Amino acid sequence: MSHVDDLPIQRDDAPWLGAALGAGLLAVGIYLATNPYPAYGAGLYLRIADTIAANGYAPPARIAGYTADGVPFAYPPLQFYALAVLLDLGTDPVALARFLPGVGVLAALVPAYLLARGYTGSRPAGAAAGVVVALNPQLLQWHVSAGGLVRAFAFCYALTAIYAGYRAFETGSRRAVAVGALAFGATVLTHPTYSLFVVVTYLLLWATRDRSPAGLLRGAAVGVGGAVVAAPWLAWVTSTHGTDVLTGAAGTHGGIGGGAATVGFSATLLPLLGAAYLLYARREYFLAAWAAAAELLFAQPRFAFTVGSVIAAVVGVDVARRVPSLDGRVSLPGARAVERREVAAAVCLLLASVAGGGYLAYEMTLPGDPSTPEFLDDEDVAAMAWAERETRPDATFVVLGDAAEWVPALADRTILVGPWGVEWRGPEAYDTQLTTFETLSRCDGVDCVERELARVDADPDYVYLPKGAYTVRGESEVTFGSLDRSFAASPDWERAYENEGVVVYRAVG
Repeated sequence: MSHVDDLPIQRDDAPWLGAALGAGLLAVGIYLATNPYPAYGAGLYLRIADTIAANGYAPPARIAGYTADGVPFAYPPLQFYALAVLLDLGTDPVALARFLPGVGVLAALVPAYLLARGYTGSRPAGAAAGVVVALNPQLLQWHVSAGGLVRAFAFCYALTAIYAGYRAFETGSRRAVAVGALAFGATVLTHPTYSLFVVVTYLLLWATRDRSPAGLLRGAAVGVGGAVVAAPWLAWVTSTHGTDVLTGAAGTHGGIGGGAATVGFSATLLPLLGAAYLLYARREYFLAAWAAAAELLFAQPRFAFTVGSVIAAVVGVDVARRVPSLDGRVSLPGARAVERREVAAAVCLLLASVAGGGYLAYEMTLPGDPSTPEFLDDEDVAAMAWAERETRPDATFVVLGDAAEWVPALADRTILVGPWGVEWRGPEAYDTQLTTFETLSRCDGVDCVERELARVDADPDYVYLPKGAYTVRGESEVTFGSLDRSFAASPDWERAYENEGVVVYRAVG
């Protein structure tokens, strides 16, 4: 073990950890500057938090507003309780979805830095991993956007648990075991997929770095400790909804092992290439196994890229140590002599941050914005305010486009079609709602809409139509007015509300 890993953070870490956090601040700042509304959706998350607060902080059995029957509340609850407190204090829900994920993104850079620093014995390598995490568009896409209300913090807890596990297996530290158990418990109480990522990583750490009985006991202690932390929630979920709610949700969103179906020639193969180099050059078995597991077990590429950040740092250190011209020290004006490798690392980090920030700014200002598309705009907010003010509390809506998820949270009205939260009712119900929502949202006429509604027995009071550009599951679409004209010509619908971006039709009779 290197002396730099004796304490979590030392004074000499400041400039290198600062470089990682600086890259994170740059990424979050670019996102906020280019997204006046939160990217993607978090309407269900905020609806859950609001329901918890309204329920006196007792866990509600169901969340109303998403489909006619509502959806079971079986999500891990930690972040929703934190959100409930913030909403109870009067925080605006849209502002919360826009700003809070960035806090989680920055917090996650600390364990990312510590893990790579500890693994390599190099502070510049820790900074490099942090910069790669901070500026990776795939990681930002799911963490700095509105869903980062949950995912960014799950990412932070998971990386903390993994770093603690690394320390526990390498040093036998009891403190690391305790921290790992608490962090793993927090991960279980936040997001199931990130929890699986932690479990897989611990198994690989034990198998490749400490197969002793003591190592097995340390890993088991973290797992048992995390289970104890999460036990009250697990007991409540199974007693309220049964075990089927958990097994059913596991079959959605790609499921376990979903990454195998997505392997192809893409950027997600870069961590595997880096791992292959390290396996050849250094017999680095853990990182090779970790990269393969992240690639094959998880449909979401963000896990492969997380592993890739550590691999990039280790490759960088290995390559730098093989370059003779980087040996020795250099004197800087007004400062102590420093290693040439540290100077080279600082220059590379600066260039990488500038280049990565420039690419993010370019991508986030594209017309379609492939990484952080907004599901809301001023017209949507105005239309939802009208719905809350001018329609009956029990009025039901069908909403075309991704703004649908926000309607229960901002208008307090029920949407009859949408996949949000339906995974807890099982794969069949989830797939039906998802397919219907996507098909409806791409309809070009009233006949298409009514046909799709009939297939799921949906009979809404209102249909909410976007005008102009909108998104469906994050992908850009454009309506050219044919949908609006088709509804206007139908005797079964009448226009109830309209602004520059939205038109709402009321069912007649």
